[in-house]
Amino acid sequence: MASSIRGQVPEITAQPWGNAGGKAVDLYTLKNSKGNIVKISNYGGIVTSVLVPCKMGKPGDVVLGYDTLAEYMKETPYFGCLVGRYGNRIAKGKFTLDGKNYTLATNNGPNALHGGIKGFDKVVWDAKPAMTKAGPSLELHYVSKDGEEGYPGNLDVTATYTWTDKNELRLDYKATADKATVVNLTQHSYFNLAGKGDILGHIVMIKSGKITPVDSTLIPTGKFMPVKGTPFDFNKPTAIGARIGADDEQIKFGGGYDHNFVIAKGARLGLMARVMEPTTGRVLEVLSTEPGLQFYSGNFLDGQITGKGGWVYQHRNGFCMEPQHYPDSPNQPKFPSVVLRPGQTYKNTIIYRFSVVK
Repeated sequence: MASSIRGQVPEITAQPWGNAGGKAVDLYTLKNSKGNIVKISNYGGIVTSVLVPCKMGKPGDVVLGYDTLAEYMKETPYFGCLVGRYGNRIAKGKFTLDGKNYTLATNNGPNALHGGIKGFDKVVWDAKPAMTKAGPSLELHYVSKDGEEGYPGNLDVTATYTWTDKNELRLDYKATADKATVVNLTQHSYFNLAGKGDILGHIVMIKSGKITPVDSTLIPTGKFMPVKGTPFDFNKPTAIGARIGADDEQIKFGGGYDHNFVIAKGARLGLMARVMEPTTGRVLEVLSTEPGLQFYSGNFLDGQITGKGGWVYQHRNGFCMEPQHYPDSPNQPKFPSVVLRPGQTYKNTIIYRFSVVK
């Protein structure tokens, strides 16, 4: 393989990282032609590290997480993981599909969250590393059995991460089922483009005219709320902290931002959001084929977690941008459908693109 103009040879390597449920877990290091590095585990498909340069050229890790597998295996706020079978919340852990009622675990107050007690974030995926024209790639595969966590049908899922020469971390999901089921897959990295401190100074742009407002348990009401004139209008780039303390019912319900933004671009791959951190110049652009973007401002981080390098994660030390279908869609007939039927193929592409501004 030819080296790049900077003398870097893209590569992917693996190292043993422990054991989970009797299965071996590996940590994969993906390096692109720019010499920038992403580390991903086949436990939960967790992105443990993203090393990208600041405006001075110095690389820094821009995702929150832990140093060891054992820490990820404890109860965590979904650092860096693949989320499924249903990302986000389902009201009261119940839904009806084709006239049949299904009951899920309620693991987030009265509601089901992120796939249940043992979601896709807590399983060991079969891993297949490869070098592609786009860059080093890690294909992860898992079959979620019929009835697992209460969901119907055997769901066959492939999630492929690719770390491109454009500093794009690309995730391509594909899934099929042998019985009608509901599917909403996403990625749950917590970002901090400064690599330290809180994220209130990060400048955010979200291409959205509406959110799906929530009740006090963060379940959508079924209505759509225009963002104009509210703290949720990020069409003009605005600091996360500028209005996060506003006297606003939705802000109070979320404890900050923890809401689904409606992205009006159809099912094509397009830009959803752009985040810039002024001190380092680092930029994150989020692209996806999904109709919604959950923007979460790390409201539940509270200083109880010690992460990588001994960093104690305080309130709002990280933010999430999770492209997905809307929360509670199985119970919301006005929302885009999340039903997957036999013979259909679920597809979802998410791209996290990193760059710098001087």
